[in-house]
Order: sequence, then structure tokens, then C-alpha cells
Amino acid sequence: MSTSPQHRPGPPDPRLYNEDLAPAAKRTWGTYSIFALWMSDTHAISNYAFAASLFVLGLPAWEVFTALLAGITIVYWLMNRMGHAGHRTGVPYPVLARASWGVYGANIPALLRAVMAVAWYGIQTWLASTAVVLLTLQIAPGLDAYNHNSVLGLSTLGWIAFMVMWGLQAALLTRGMEFIRKVQDFATGPVVWLVVLALAVYLVVKAHGDISLTRSLTGLSGTAQVQQSLIAVSLTVATFLTLVLNYADFARFTPDHRSYRRGNLIGLPVNFTAFAVVAVLVTAGTIAVFGEAIYDPVKVIQKIDNPVVTVIGALAFIVATIGINVVANFVSPAYDFANLMPKHLDFKRGGMTSTAVLAVLVMPWKLYSSALVIQYFLGALGAFLGPLVAILLVDYYLVRRGRIDVDALFSADAAGAYFYRRGYNPKAVIAFLPAAAVSASLALIPAFDAVAPFSWIFGMALSALLYAAVSRRDRVAAGAGPIPQDIISSQVRGEMVEEVEEPERSGAIAGPAAAQGS
Repeated sequence: MSTSPQHRPGPPDPRLYNEDLAPAAKRTWGTYSIFALWMSDTHAISNYAFAASLFVLGLPAWEVFTALLAGITIVYWLMNRMGHAGHRTGVPYPVLARASWGVYGANIPALLRAVMAVAWYGIQTWLASTAVVLLTLQIAPGLDAYNHNSVLGLSTLGWIAFMVMWGLQAALLTRGMEFIRKVQDFATGPVVWLVVLALAVYLVVKAHGDISLTRSLTGLSGTAQVQQSLIAVSLTVATFLTLVLNYADFARFTPDHRSYRRGNLIGLPVNFTAFAVVAVLVTAGTIAVFGEAIYDPVKVIQKIDNPVVTVIGALAFIVATIGINVVANFVSPAYDFANLMPKHLDFKRGGMTSTAVLAVLVMPWKLYSSALVIQYFLGALGAFLGPLVAILLVDYYLVRRGRIDVDALFSADAAGAYFYRRGYNPKAVIAFLPAAAVSASLALIPAFDAVAPFSWIFGMALSALLYAAVSRRDRVAAGAGPIPQDIISSQVRGEMVEEVEEPERSGAIAGPAAAQGS
């Protein structure tokens, strides 16, 4: 049970509350939904290419699997830790961050996460639109005439394809989290599995089973193999830090601890590693069948040179891109922007007017075409993720021992538990700034290239140590005891609350319905 502070917060402040930010009223994300969530995220072309590229680089297949399994197991552990906090509090990431950053200060980590997601949302939408162009030209070659002009960097056909993808995603995303769950359960993840498995079987049969899983393609030395394996472990974790940070956005809807833990187990160590196995098998098959290593699955499909295969494959990877965009690049900023102005932006408006619209305005095809911009803009933001994750976890587990006053997360009262100094917690800032500076320097300065893949580790460790040190008095006040397991009770409901006058008119705010499980 959470401890009860002496000061009890009043009604939710409209500047901090809307029904999408409130503790989850319905918890319908069971084990399979969490598993499907990870299928949607891990079945991305980028993850496929990452596993395949390690094999092409010279790591034997078994070392690729071992490295990726080690990395994703670390991710699995981190997801369970963050899932515990999300499940018990029932609130999304930016609201959970109010406990460590302050009720207004939480907008700092929320907006950092949102900016990264907006950029990648646009990039993923554009990448999917290129598959739409290929699909269109396969069906109607005569439209190629509209693919050679340029309007702000895109051809006429390119713009049409981009806006088609934008519209398809908008139609899905404006339906809310429950509709997203149903779509990912039955479409985005399973569809890609069917395609890549079919590719693997086709190529293994064509190669007559002559595929080696123990040979290095480039004769990489033992020392170099160890080095590349360690880099693969670190980059696997770094890739998933975005979702570690905002995993509360999904775990808040789980009915019990077993749901997110089992879903994480099947979806991460098991599913991610299995997907890597298939990616390597397909890549090894391309060497035997086509005489070259091809680690882009779309190009593999094109190589087969069958119109039906091309159409089915292109559709599958369009669906896959929609899946990863929903999971990794829409849900979090939708909550993050809603947290910035709860009175005016809910989940749908926060997502559409901010994420989707801004994703067009940044012209992602220009952003993605510049290696320098990608390296310095997104690389620097990525270096911030480790410190942000560390502050949230140290605050929840070490400083507060899981004792969160959920009602106080929605209170702007100066005497509130999380108001700190004018709504900001200076301790979080003190821990974050030097850690982020170190992490970004290691990631971006050429002199540190050797340790750049591990920059997040340094940032995470430094911010964890600093936050624990400056918060030691709060840690003593919280006590030692075990971390509670029960869902934290709250008077804040997942329903629209009228302005402050409403509680005075009705006399009280009703408590939430009893949560299932736990």
C-alpha cells in the first residue's frame, strides 16, 4: 500500500488533468496484447536489417543470436521494472514522471521524448510511402511519369503516397488506444511473421539447405568478433530505450503483473531472437541463391521478380511500418503533448495536431537524407534517454520504494507532494544535465568513437548515482520495506472531470472502479 502524506490533494487541477491522463479505468491489455505490441515493434525493417548486417559484417550466425539475446534480455528486465510502475499507478509516462521531475517539470523529459518520436514518425511514414510508390508502379507502370518531378523534395507520386500513408495511420490512430490494441493483436505483428517465414522457407529450399550458421562471412578475428558482439548487445538496448522510457503508457492497461511480464517474455527474448534467426536465415539464403548478401527484405522480395510476391511483400511491410509507428512514435508523444496542455489537448488531439502534423512539417525525407542531421540531432536526443530512464527507475525503486501518491500527481497545490519548487524538482535537473552532457559527448565527438555505442551506459550510470545522492534524505524518509505490488488506489477517475466547481456542486469525486487482478 502507498503511504498517505499529511497533506491530501484536492480535486484534479485542470492544468494537469484530462481523462486520457487519468489512471486507467479499463485494463484490457492481457498477455497476448503485450506480446502483439512487441511483435508490432520488433518486426521492423530496421530490426531485420540490424540482425542481418551483423551476419554480413562477419559474426557467425550463432554469435548474432547470442548477442541479440543478451541485449534483449537486458531490455526485458528494464521493461518489467518500468511496467511495474505503470501497472500500479495506472498513469502514462509523462504523469509518472511528475513524481521525480515535478508536476510541471515533467514536461521536460516528456517533450524530449516527443521531439524524437515526431522526427521518427515522419521518417517511418515516408519510408513506408516509398513502398507504396513501388507497389503503385508495379500495378500501374504508366504512373512512372509522375515520379520524376520534385515538389519540396518529393515527386507528385511520392507526395500522394506519403499522404496516403499519413491518412491510413490517422484513421487508425484517432480511434484511441483500445482500437489500436485490437489492430495490433490481429494484423501488424502476425502479418510480417508470415511473410518473413515464407521468405526463409523459399530461400532455404532454393539453396538446398546449404546454409552455414557457424562460419564468418568475412573471416573476422576472434577479438573483433567479441568486440562486435558487445557493440551489438549495447545497440540492442539503446534501440529499445525509447520504449523503456514510456512503457507505462502500455503497462497501465494490464489487469495484473503477470500480463505484462509474460507478454514481455514472449515478445522480447523469445520473439525478438526468433525474428533475428529468420532474418539471418533469409540473408544467408540470398548468398546461396542470388550470390550476394541482401539484408533489406524489400529488396529480397524484388529479387524474386514475381508481381504477386512483390505486391504481397510490399503490403506486409507497409503494415509493419504502421505497426512500429503506432507503438514507438505515436502513443508516447500523444500523451506527452496532452500533458503539456491537458485542458486543450487529449490523446487524439495531442497525437494528430502535434505528432502527425509536425511530422509532415519537418519534411522527413530531407531529414533522413542528411547523415549529419541524423547523427547530431537524433543521436544527441538518443543520448538523453539513458539518464531519463535512470531517474525514473531510481526515483520509483530506490527513493520512494514504490510508494506513489497518485492523486498528488494531479495537484498543483504548492503544498503538494510533487510540487517541489514552483512545480519543478531541481534534484532531477541536477542529475540529468551533467549525465546527458557526458552521454551526448561520448556519442557525438569523433575522439570517443570507440565508446560511442556504449554512451547510454555512462549517462544512465551517472544520472542514477547523482539522483540517488541528491535524494538521499527523501530515501530515508520513505523507509526501507519491500516494494508494494498492489494497484495504487486513487480518487482520480478515468472520466472527464468538470472544472473545480464540479466537486463542490456534487460534494465529492467518486473513487475509481475496482481494478481487476493484482
